[in-house]
Amino acid sequence: MSQIIDKQNGGLAFRLEQFNTLSQFDQLQRKNYYSIILLCGNRVELSVDFSEYHLEENQMICLSPYQPFMMTSQEECSGYVLNFHPDFFCTYRHQNEIETEGILFGNFHALPFFKLVEETLFFDLIGLMSNEMDRNSIAQHEVLVAFLKIFLIGAVRQKRQFDKDTKLNYTNRQSEVLQNFTDAINNNYTTMHSPHEYADMLCISSKTLAGIVKKFLNQTPTSLITNRIVIAAKRELYLTSKPVKQIAASLGYDDEFYFSRFFKRKVGVSPDIYRKTVGFAKLETL
Repeated sequence: MSQIIDKQNGGLAFRLEQFNTLSQFDQLQRKNYYSIILLCGNRVELSVDFSEYHLEENQMICLSPYQPFMMTSQEECSGYVLNFHPDFFCTYRHQNEIETEGILFGNFHALPFFKLVEETLFFDLIGLMSNEMDRNSIAQHEVLVAFLKIFLIGAVRQKRQFDKDTKLNYTNRQSEVLQNFTDAINNNYTTMHSPHEYADMLCISSKTLAGIVKKFLNQTPTSLITNRIVIAAKRELYLTSKPVKQIAASLGYDDEFYFSRFFKRKVGVSPDIYRKTVGFAKLETL
C-alpha cells in the first residue's frame, strides 16, 4: 500500500492499494474521501446506498465521500482500490473538463459501477502512480494529479458508454418513464419530495413507477429523490459558506433541524461535520 497523508490535518490525501481479499470491505464503509475500486474477474456481492448488486467480470466501482458501501464474496477476490480526498483533487473544480460528478460520482439515477472494456489504460496508470509515490520526488502532487485526471477521463468515457448501452436494454415505454422521472427530479427536487407527486406528474401509478425504478436501478423512487437532494446539499456545503439554514431552505426544508437529521440519516454525519471534513468553502478563498 502506498499513501500520502495531509500534513495539515493528518488525514488521508491519496492512497493506492492492491488487495487479494475483501476483508477490508466486508463491513459497512463511510469514508470522507472518494473511492475507486477495480475488481479483477470475480463474483462479488456489492451493497451501495443499501441497494444490492451482483457483479461478475472486471468492474470499476466509483463511490463518493460518505457514500455507504460494503462488498463480500464466496470466492478469492483481487483488485485495486484508489482513494483520494477532495482536498487532494477537487472534482467540482475540474467538472467542466471531465464531468466526473453526475457520471462517476453522485449519479443518482444510474448504477455506481460499470464493466471494464479497456482495462489496460487503468492498470498502466496505476503502475505509473505507484512508481511516482515510491520516488517521493519534487512536484509529486502535480504528477499524481495529472495521472489521476487521465484515469478519471478514461473512466468517464467508459461509464458514458456503459450507461448508454444499459439504457438500450430498456423497453421503449419503460425507458421513457424512467427518463421523464429523472428529468422531473432534476427540475423539481427543491419543491417536490414525495414519489406520489412525481407519479401524478407523470400520469402513472406510484406502484408502476416504483416497479420500473426497482427493475432497472435496483432502488426506490424515494431513494432517487433524496439522493438528488443530498447531492445538491453536499455541493453547497463543499463549495460555499452558506449557513445550513439557508441551504435547507433552498432545498425546500423550512426546518433546519429536520433537514440536518435527514442529511445525517442519509450521509452518516451532520452537515456541519461534512463541511469540516470534506469541504468548507475553500474555493471562495482561492
